Amino acid sequence: MPSVLVIEDDDRIRLSLLLALEEEGFDADGAGTAEEGLRRQQRSPADVLIVDLMLPGLDGFDAIRELRRTDDVPVLVVSARDATADIVAALEAGADDYVVKPIPIAELAARLRALRRRATTTVRDDDGWTFGELAVRPEAGEVALADRPVPVTRTEFRLLVELAGHAGKVLSRQQLLQRVWEYEIGDERLVDVHVGRLRQKIEPDPRRPRHLVTVRGMGYKLQP
Repeated sequence: MPSVLVIEDDDRIRLSLLLALEEEGFDADGAGTAEEGLRRQQRSPADVLIVDLMLPGLDGFDAIRELRRTDDVPVLVVSARDATADIVAALEAGADDYVVKPIPIAELAARLRALRRRATTTVRDDDGWTFGELAVRPEAGEVALADRPVPVTRTEFRLLVELAGHAGKVLSRQQLLQRVWEYEIGDERLVDVHVGRLRQKIEPDPRRPRHLVTVRGMGYKLQP
C-alpha cells in the first residue's frame, strides 16, 4: 500500500484528505506543521508528500528546500495560492507538481500514483548519451558535466532522459507532460520551470543554452 504524508495546518482539511486518501488505497498520515512533517518523514519515510504552502512557522517553500537537502521523495504542493509566482517558486524550491485547491480527490489520488510510479520506475539504457561535456547515464541514474556529477531530482532526471532519448527532435510541452509526468492534461508551467532548473545545472551559461534549447512555438530539444 503506498504511503502519503499530508502536511496541512487546517485540521479539517487535513482530516478530510487523510480519510479520502485512505479510501483511495493509501496509507495516509498527517502533520499540522512543516517541522512536524519533516520529523515524521525522517523517522518513517512516506512514498510521496502533500505539502501546503501557508503553514505556521516554517512555510511550505522553506519546508521543501529543507527536505531536498537530504530527501528526493516526490512532493505535490496543494495550495489555494494560484499566482504564477507562487507556482514557480514552489517548483524551484524542489516540488515535483503543484495543484490549486479545491481538487477532486480522484484527480489528487491519480497524481499521487503517477508521482510514486515515476519515482519507483527505473529508466534503463545500457550505453547512455554524451553531448559534449554532458553525459546522461540512465542505467546508473547519473548526470555528469565535464566528468563531475550533477545533482538532479528524480523529475529533472526523467525529463533529461526523455529529451536525451529523442536528441535533436523537438518535444512539445504537452508531450513532455504526458511522457514525464504521465498527465494527459496539465499545467505546462511544470515543464518550463523544470527545464529552467536543469539549465542552471547543465549549461555553462543558462541564458544562452547550448544543450537544452527552446524551439520557439514548438517546445524543447536536447542538441546532439
